[in-house]
Amino acid sequence: MAQSSEELAREIAGLVDEKLAENIVALDMGELVTYTDYLVICTARNERQAEAIADEVHLRLKHDRSLLPINPDRSGDVGWTVLDYLDCVLHVFTEEARERYDLEDLWHEAPKLELELGQTPSESASAA
Repeated sequence: MAQSSEELAREIAGLVDEKLAENIVALDMGELVTYTDYLVICTARNERQAEAIADEVHLRLKHDRSLLPINPDRSGDVGWTVLDYLDCVLHVFTEEARERYDLEDLWHEAPKLELELGQTPSESASAA
């Protein structure tokens, strides 16, 4: 079954949340750029955690959805890892790199996708 771009963004956000990423946001880029529909941005406490987050997303999407990123950039030495799944691009930053590159400010006009992360199914239902 084909998966929508929004569903993919939500799945990626959930995966990075499971690996304890912080400050997770998904930006709806559909009206702003032609190269992707969503950017998922998160912060790792350190480069080791950033690598673990990227590895988990890569392995789970490969196994569960047969998706592989295009030209993955694992430049962990600069504190920024990018996994490009065309419809959705994951950016994993260390805190310092996230402040330096500040993608949310660059794309401040992009609407944020409401994410329900770290909630059990009963918490999600009661929030509705």
